[in-house]
Amino acid sequence: MPLKKLNPVTPGTRFRVANAFAELTKNVTPEKSLLSDYSSTGGRNNQGRRTARHMGGGHKRRYRLIDFKRDKDGISAVVSSIEYDPNRTSFIALLTYADGEKRYILAPQSIKVGQKVQSGSGSPIEVANALPLSEIPLGSAIYNIELHPGQGGVLVRSAGTSAIMMGKEDKHAVLKMPSGEVRRILLTCKATIGAASNPDHNLQSMGKAGRYRWMGWRPRVRGVAMNPVDHPMGGGEGRATGGLPRSRNGQFAKGQKTRSPHKQSDKMIISRRKNKAN
Repeated sequence: MPLKKLNPVTPGTRFRVANAFAELTKNVTPEKSLLSDYSSTGGRNNQGRRTARHMGGGHKRRYRLIDFKRDKDGISAVVSSIEYDPNRTSFIALLTYADGEKRYILAPQSIKVGQKVQSGSGSPIEVANALPLSEIPLGSAIYNIELHPGQGGVLVRSAGTSAIMMGKEDKHAVLKMPSGEVRRILLTCKATIGAASNPDHNLQSMGKAGRYRWMGWRPRVRGVAMNPVDHPMGGGEGRATGGLPRSRNGQFAKGQKTRSPHKQSDKMIISRRKNKAN
C-alpha cells in the first residue's frame, strides 16, 4: 500500500503522511443494499451519562454489513470492487455471487477486481478463500478467524494482520497470533487465506489535531495535568511527575497483570504473548 508525503503548503500538511488508496476502485459508491444506519454515542450510555472518555463529534457514517461468517459455501463469486470502510482499518471487497447476491468481505492484501473467490470445504487454497482450519496447510497466513464454529470471524481482522498455522493436534489447530501468542482453536472453525489489507495503516501521520476530531476522537488530557480530585497523578507544585503511572481509578499501568487468572480460555493458550521487556 503506497503512502504519500504531502507538501507543507499549510501547517496541517507539513507533517502529514497520508494513505494513497491506490488499491481502491475509483468512482464507486457503496452498495445500497448493504448499508445501514450508524448512530454515534459520543461516549454516553442509555441514561445520557458519559461512560467513555475521549469520544464525540466526528463525521457522520453509515455501517457496511460485512460477511464475517463466509457461509455461502460452494458458490463462486467475483470481486466487483475494493472499497474504503470508515468503520474499520482494513479495506473491504464487494463480491457478486453467481446467483446475483452481493456481499462485503474483509479484503486481503493483493486481491484484485475480477478475481474469483469461494468459501466452504473443498475450496482452492488461494487468497481470499475461506475454509475450515482442518483444510488449511501448515505455514499458511490466515485472517478473519472464528473462535467458535459458525460464529463468524472475530480474530485477526485489523489492517495488515495475519496469523500463522503452526500445526494440528487432535481436534485443534495451533495458531501463532499477531501478538505472538500461540493458542489452540477448533479445526471446524473457518478462516480466510491471506493477510488483512492496508498493511501500512500504522505508518500514517494525521498531521493535525483536527483530523482526529473528524474521526470522532476528542482530546485526551494527561493525568499529571489534572487536579488531585480528578486523577491520582494530579496536583503538586510545578511539573510534578505524579508518582507511579496509574489510571483514573488507581490501576497501575506498569507491570500489573490485568487479565483474570481463571479464564476458561486459559487451557487453549499454549504460550502467552511476549512483553516488550522480554
